[in-house]
Amino acid sequence: MENTDIINLWKAYDKKLEENLILNRKNAEEITRLKVQSLLSSMKPMKIFVIITGILWVLFVDGIVFNFFKIASPFLIGSAIIHVLLTKLAIGIYLYQLILIYQVKINETVLATQDKLVRLKSSTLWVARFSFLQLPLWTIFYWNKSMLEHGNIWLFAIQFIFTVSFTAISIWLFFNFNYENRDKKWFRNMMSGIEWTPILKSIELYREIEEFKHEGVPQ
Repeated sequence: MENTDIINLWKAYDKKLEENLILNRKNAEEITRLKVQSLLSSMKPMKIFVIITGILWVLFVDGIVFNFFKIASPFLIGSAIIHVLLTKLAIGIYLYQLILIYQVKINETVLATQDKLVRLKSSTLWVARFSFLQLPLWTIFYWNKSMLEHGNIWLFAIQFIFTVSFTAISIWLFFNFNYENRDKKWFRNMMSGIEWTPILKSIELYREIEEFKHEGVPQ
């Protein structure tokens, strides 16, 4: 066999290998897209449940505020109003997330899906932050005029420490509950399950696609 034949044979083999690599890459991308779509779809039932439950709860609390506004303790009404406002904001974010999940298509670009994943990740963290801001409310909603008029120094001291502690914790969590701390034990203990794990797994899967593309495989 002459050198020309060997070179042509080698080129044919190299072309075949290149085609196989491209095909493998495309297959890997398709499988990854299917996995991500499945992961995100697993979040839909919980988000729909939370939205429906949240709406019912908001209607209930709004009813309490409306019916007892003039006779209930200002601390109870104030706490209820702040709580329901934050809850409504959370419901809005859940609706936004549900729309994002339904918008993820298997045939869209990697960048488009990654953008949705980033927005899902960010909005999920914001929902958690808003929930932390409600912590101090649970330490003051039961205050009333009688308690303030007839309470003793020890009651006020304990209540002060209780409220300040919860306020400090809520502020600390609000500013430290971010993606950079996701590997810390306290964060993992608080953030896991169907609300968070599918997003992390999806981000990791798409990161693998990017790494595979950067290995030098021809487009």
